[in-house]
Amino acid sequence: MKKWYFFLLLLAPSAVIYGQDNDASQEVSGSSIIYTPDFFEKLIDSSNIYYIKGEHSKSLGINVEILEKAFAIEDPYYIHYGYRHMAYDYLALNDTLLARENLEKSERYATLSKNDTAIALTYMDMANFYSGAKADHITALDYHDKSINLFEKIKDSAGLAKAHFNTVLTAMLAEEYNKALIHIINAKKLNKFEEHTSFSIGLDNMLGEYYLRKNNYEMADRYLLRTIEAAKEHGLSEELEYAYLYLSESLSEQGKYQEAYEAHVAHKEYYDQHMDNLVNNGATAATTKFEVSEYRKDIKAAELQTLLQEEIVKNKSKLNNFLIIAFIFFLIIFIALFLAYRNRKQLINELKVKNKEYLLAKEESERLSRAKSNFFSTVSHELRTPLYGVIGLSTILLEDTSLKEHEKDLNSLKFSADYLLALINDVLQINKIESNNLEDEQNSFNPRELVETIASSFEYMKIQNRNNMHIEMADNVPALLRGNSVRLSQILMNLISNACKFTENGDISIVVRAWDVNASKANITFTVKDTGIGIAKEKRESIFDEFSQIDSKNYTYQGTGLGLPIVKKLLALSDSTIELESELGKGSSFSFTIIFDVIQQLEELKEPDIMDTKMLAGKKILIVEDNRINQIVTQKILEKSDIICTIAENGDEAIHKAREDSFDLILMDVNMPVKNGIEASTEIRKYNKTIPIIALTAVEIEEIRYQIFECGMNDIIVKPYDVTKFTQTILKNITAKNPANNSHLKAI
Repeated sequence: MKKWYFFLLLLAPSAVIYGQDNDASQEVSGSSIIYTPDFFEKLIDSSNIYYIKGEHSKSLGINVEILEKAFAIEDPYYIHYGYRHMAYDYLALNDTLLARENLEKSERYATLSKNDTAIALTYMDMANFYSGAKADHITALDYHDKSINLFEKIKDSAGLAKAHFNTVLTAMLAEEYNKALIHIINAKKLNKFEEHTSFSIGLDNMLGEYYLRKNNYEMADRYLLRTIEAAKEHGLSEELEYAYLYLSESLSEQGKYQEAYEAHVAHKEYYDQHMDNLVNNGATAATTKFEVSEYRKDIKAAELQTLLQEEIVKNKSKLNNFLIIAFIFFLIIFIALFLAYRNRKQLINELKVKNKEYLLAKEESERLSRAKSNFFSTVSHELRTPLYGVIGLSTILLEDTSLKEHEKDLNSLKFSADYLLALINDVLQINKIESNNLEDEQNSFNPRELVETIASSFEYMKIQNRNNMHIEMADNVPALLRGNSVRLSQILMNLISNACKFTENGDISIVVRAWDVNASKANITFTVKDTGIGIAKEKRESIFDEFSQIDSKNYTYQGTGLGLPIVKKLLALSDSTIELESELGKGSSFSFTIIFDVIQQLEELKEPDIMDTKMLAGKKILIVEDNRINQIVTQKILEKSDIICTIAENGDEAIHKAREDSFDLILMDVNMPVKNGIEASTEIRKYNKTIPIIALTAVEIEEIRYQIFECGMNDIIVKPYDVTKFTQTILKNITAKNPANNSHLKAI
């Protein structure tokens, strides 16, 4: 089914342009008539609203008023707008002749106005006309390009957003789905549809159709269901009509025939409503279509009025009969409305009951969500705390030269502890994604350095499985990009980790390619290939399910099964998907594409200042920690820098020792018996405002960050921690307390 009416409905004209030179005032018939830009803006907004709702007869009436007032003050810009709006109304009412005539008038007055925005709009209008009325998509796309180029030239981001939107509609009709996707992404990034939510909803609807045409039914369902929810909220029946149509098609392709039938029934309901609206609009449009002419005379209206009065006199008896029929008709309508009101009241009562049930279910769901979050927080603390001891002690022992003969065993111990920490982090990562707790941090980064750093972190696994690792970076990949580098790192680390686990005596390749690179944007495709065990066809869908494992008689590796699900969810947050190619026994290839901003001038990526740890010699630090093993690990790490350590086993003891002695810094564990770190820090801050206090915690810091800084702590270290980062954080806070010490900083 071609989306002719749907296409037109989403072409709502742009809002009025502010700052016109014309003051919109002129003497007419001896009296001063003043029509300000705000006056026209209100009329245009009203026309837009009626147009979007499909009430084209009302929209036509408003457009007539726009033309009357614009002609009265001889303003070509607003005359252009009036004809432009009328053209779209006639297109929606399938009157292409009047539509074309009004578009030509709109173009003529846009040229007279010498306004680049108006000219850009006429390009967009002609593109829409050729696409919808003529089905000439090649000509239409050419006009779309002209419109986009002009909007970019005048830096009109709102107009540019709508130009991209209309290009999507044409590309979808032309079945050029890849082109449509590029313009959808561009429109979404501009994000200029706050005043007309129908545009944002329309973009989601078209993304659903795009994924449907690409046979990616999961993503299609996701965007179509989002469209349906939003369209219902805003009463957009045309969006609902097509969203249900595509959803029915997607569900049918997936073999979900019952759900597909239900979606088809919903589509049919909105389709019938749409057809009724067209019939009604067509009937009323016959009395509201208006041809504005510079030569229309008042005498013409008077003559028509006289003829009308004569006709009324001649047909007085007919009028009486008509009134009787009208009375009966309105009586029937009244009865129908009464019955509808009674049914509506009954439905409202039923809805109130359903709403109560929904609120109860919602409260229960929120309670379970809080319980789940608390559980993961507890698990995080209980597992990470002993891991801190294991990783810390193994790191210390590895540095002991007298234990050189046990180095291999200690490396294995540390690797096992690091691996266990990675499993814990996988589980917590899934929970954070499902709870929408991930932040979208945008930063500048060097893609080559990022990939090389990530690859180097798998050196131990590479050696253990006797693999070779290769990095292939295309020459056209920009030297500096801007985007979410943390999310990209998580995706690549999971994919490379899988490749290392399931490949022995083989090759692992990380390939980075760029396409559609311009001055501001670049599509970057990352591919991780291996020569490992491969994946059977019947397993390719299930491996992206949580806790799913690859079964192999010749391979005994087991993990959480969370790596690929995390990748899939993180890519969904970046509006991307994972592509898999694999052959059993010959290896696998995972690819994904993300659009990044291109940084033209290389910015200096500031590297953290590395401070000289000799500055810590002789410093006194109070370690507040209830776990004996963790006390030993922390103390040994600090004593390597000749730090004088004092131990406090709980918050009360810390408060007492901080009063009696003078310390350069306090390391405060957050979770302790008797009195926790938050309470202890609050007490210490009452009498000591300057001493740096660093929180030590194994809990996810997002959950307690506010409490930590609110009680007066200066910084946070998450256990288990990197020794270098640990000592640098301590040194940074001590030197911040004594600014004169900053002269000893050195950069590396």
